[in-house]
Amino acid sequence: MPQLRKDPVTREWVIIATERSKRPSDFKTSEVIEKRLEYVAECPFCPGNEHQTPPEVSSYRKAGTYPNSPDWWVRVVPNKFPALAIEGDLERSGMGMYDYMNGVGAHEVIIETPRHDQHPALMPEQQLEEVIWMYRDRSMDLAQDKRFQYIMVFRNHGRVAGASLEHPHSQLIALPMVPAEVRRRIEGASLYYDLHERCVYIDMVRLEERLGERVVAANEEFLAFTPFASKYPFETWIVPRRHQPSFTLIDREQARAFARILKEVLLRMDVALNHPPYNFTLHTAPINQERNYHYFQWHLSIMPRLTIAAGFELGTGIYINVTTPEDAAKHLREVLLEAATPQPELTVPVH
Repeated sequence: MPQLRKDPVTREWVIIATERSKRPSDFKTSEVIEKRLEYVAECPFCPGNEHQTPPEVSSYRKAGTYPNSPDWWVRVVPNKFPALAIEGDLERSGMGMYDYMNGVGAHEVIIETPRHDQHPALMPEQQLEEVIWMYRDRSMDLAQDKRFQYIMVFRNHGRVAGASLEHPHSQLIALPMVPAEVRRRIEGASLYYDLHERCVYIDMVRLEERLGERVVAANEEFLAFTPFASKYPFETWIVPRRHQPSFTLIDREQARAFARILKEVLLRMDVALNHPPYNFTLHTAPINQERNYHYFQWHLSIMPRLTIAAGFELGTGIYINVTTPEDAAKHLREVLLEAATPQPELTVPVH
């Protein structure tokens, strides 16, 4: 019989459609991935083509080199086609019942590596650690701008997931408001704390680790698991063991452990599902100096794009997941990572 499951944070329901469920192996994509080159001459993100992007706002690069030149290992540039503009004031206004303001914000692209062929599943852990540290650096810098209320870091991998360029990159958008989805998570975490005087995400980590059936990977700092009320097949969360409302509170030790578990989870998905397209989103507390959001916990959600939301999901907001999170986690745990293509390690300076 199908099962309805309720998300303990957002209180949203999902349907686990066990009667029409698919075996985890049924989700292997049929897409043929051609061997990628380390360098592509026409790619604007490859080294030597820095003039093809807007001027960089930040980079980790070899000492003595200049901005917008080669010899970098992580580089950040404004999005060439930004969703929001960095210049100007909000100028909030209204027209009768309708509210509006200027589209002010920041939209940046984090170019994760000089190599065209190294997405995070195949990237050396030290390089991925540097990418994570850049997420932190840019978030902390933009948090000083009083116009912004929320900073979203996300990654689109593959064309189905919305990536328009193949070179490994992620994006950051600073918003002048807190999105409704974020508010739902914040409010749900606050309600749970009011009832139990504990953080819902920390309770989730402890319970999932004790049960074990939805755990994908673990290390000393993080737990990766398929959430009980997963909206999508193989949806996986990575949650810190330390209680931290904001992602900007991480230290180098955590960044190293985060890189290690993120690489492992993405590599398991890459092997198990034959290089699936995916989105990942970094959920963190809003920028607000007057509140500490002690009841919230930052975390990363990874959503492979294996199914398409149709009329029922769009009309009700209730998602139908045709693979149980327990089966998905078991399949990911059992993947033999030796099947992945080995990549040469790169030596990067620690920033």
